[in-house]
Amino acid sequence: MSAPHHLDPAGERHGGMPTWAWGTAPGHLATRDQLRALGLQPGPQPVAGQLRWNSRKARWAGGVREAYLYRIDLAVPIGPFTEARARGLAAAMRARRTCPTCRTEQPYVISTRLGECTACADGLAAA
Repeated sequence: MSAPHHLDPAGERHGGMPTWAWGTAPGHLATRDQLRALGLQPGPQPVAGQLRWNSRKARWAGGVREAYLYRIDLAVPIGPFTEARARGLAAAMRARRTCPTCRTEQPYVISTRLGECTACADGLAAA
C-alpha cells in the first residue's frame, strides 16, 4: 500500500484533483489501461481523479508515479479496427524501420540511440 499522504479524495492537497493511493480508488473509476481492458476509451469526459503511488521507477519525479482516473459510465466504446487504421499503423511501422541515412527498410525497428541502421552505424564507427 502506498503512503497515506497520497489519499486525498476531496482534492484539498493536490490542487483540487481527487487523489487515491494505489488500490484504494472507488469502483466506478478506472485508468486508461483498465478502460481498454473493458473495450472502452475515456472519450470527451474530463479527468475524474488520479492515483498516486511510490515507485523506484519514478526517481526523476520524486519517486511518485501518477495515473489519471476516468468514470466508467461516461466512457465510450473503442472504434473498430478499420482498413484505414491498419494502413496508418503499417505506414508508421515502415517509417520506424526505414534508415534515414541509407533510406532502406530494415527487418527491425531502427534504434533511437543509434539513429540509423546497424550497417550505417558500423560504417560510421569504422570511418
